[in-house]
Amino acid sequence: MGSFERQALIIINQRKDTATETASLVRDELRHAGYETTIFGYDGRSGNSPQAKDADLAVSLGGDGTVLFSARATAPYSVPILPVNLGTLGFIAWVRKSEWRERLRDCLAGRLMVEERIMLDIEVLRFGDSAARFLALNDGVVSGAGIARIIDLSVDVEGSPLGVYRSDGVIVSTPTGSTAYSLAAGGPVISPDMDAMVFNPICPFALSNRPLVTPGYVTIDVAVMPGQRSPVMLTVDGQETCELQSGDVVRFSRSPYRARIFGTGLDSFYSILRVKLNWAGGPDA
Repeated sequence: MGSFERQALIIINQRKDTATETASLVRDELRHAGYETTIFGYDGRSGNSPQAKDADLAVSLGGDGTVLFSARATAPYSVPILPVNLGTLGFIAWVRKSEWRERLRDCLAGRLMVEERIMLDIEVLRFGDSAARFLALNDGVVSGAGIARIIDLSVDVEGSPLGVYRSDGVIVSTPTGSTAYSLAAGGPVISPDMDAMVFNPICPFALSNRPLVTPGYVTIDVAVMPGQRSPVMLTVDGQETCELQSGDVVRFSRSPYRARIFGTGLDSFYSILRVKLNWAGGPDA
């Protein structure tokens, strides 16, 4: 067929039964449109990442978790993602399996808008030095890892002390992540186009502790206090983990990278929100 001028990356969740078959069909459709394609298998665990540097387009085949993985790989290179859901309707993976061909053609024809969503830069500081660094689309969670889950965390926002939290942990999420773990922990739903972060304590010992919405430009420091009864860990997007030590500071800030995801606008988000959360808007809501 000759050389291709455009490159496409197909990221599949290998745990989905129809992922390989669907990827082959997507590859054929993209080749017909003039794209050279690379298929990368994701097994649900963070490990190797696909080479996205030269890609013009990425197609995520799986669910919301596959989109999170894809976003961390593609955001540094501004590669837009078409999120196809091979299971039930997702918050981020909004394209149904039955309509992937139609939506892919809409994407290639420029009929779908690209939504840019903020991401988190999460850095673990140990003795003042950087011990680990992560990129997140949904959230970062500092929590207890043992049976006695209550831990003590000191929290600063923009260098100003917010307090010491006795809880099962804390969540810092993006607007995209506000419909994930943070929502289950009682946090607010934030429109995905907003520039904001949500700080949310998990099962706090003090009932006065409540979620806090901050501007996206602030820095949130979460320090592990000494004398913990449980091991403490950082979990990023529910997929990457890092064991924390006493005195470690986990610094959350807005990443310079943004996830670029094909969508249909806020109307689609509110429609998915209504369906997923079963909001009837009446006495049964």
